[in-house]
Amino acid sequence: MKMEKVKEKFTSFCRKVGKRNMIIAACFLVVAVTLIASVAFFGGDKDGYDYSQGVGMQPNDSEQGKNEGTGNNGSAADTYFSSVQVNRQRTRDEALEVLQGVVDNEQSTATAKEEALAEINKLAKVMEAEANIETLVVAKGFEECVAVISDQSASVVVKSEELQAAQIAQINEIVYEQAGILPVNIKIIQR
Repeated sequence: MKMEKVKEKFTSFCRKVGKRNMIIAACFLVVAVTLIASVAFFGGDKDGYDYSQGVGMQPNDSEQGKNEGTGNNGSAADTYFSSVQVNRQRTRDEALEVLQGVVDNEQSTATAKEEALAEINKLAKVMEAEANIETLVVAKGFEECVAVISDQSASVVVKSEELQAAQIAQINEIVYEQAGILPVNIKIIQR
């Protein structure tokens, strides 16, 4: 008897909200999870640097010397950058596919289609800004770069032994020019 009431309430809720709106909400959820996962991928101080005092500071005492003399030829960093770019593209493709499904669905309302198209446009602008940031940062002399923009913040991972203040300023300027994100909201991570 309780299950029937729960089922009835759920059915009533679905009718009120509408299938189309639930699909749109699911699309936005997929996009949000994608962006959060991308930012989370860069999170923490796994590279052994203390970012509490600013960007690209000295290695943590516990990590200092850990990677010295390991004979690492950079292949792990190369794999890191390429895998991040592939994973980011895969999750974005999935999100775009879901949003395009809403647009192509004949049962979707005009409002739902407009919202999905707006989200597709926003995602396309973010992808373009990230690509421009990566290209311009590499043009400044960095070997590798991955940029991830989420709302009004950005994380930029660069392949570098040591970041100088001038390099940090250049990266901040590039991100600001391409995405309009203030330097206070930019996290630069050296890898």
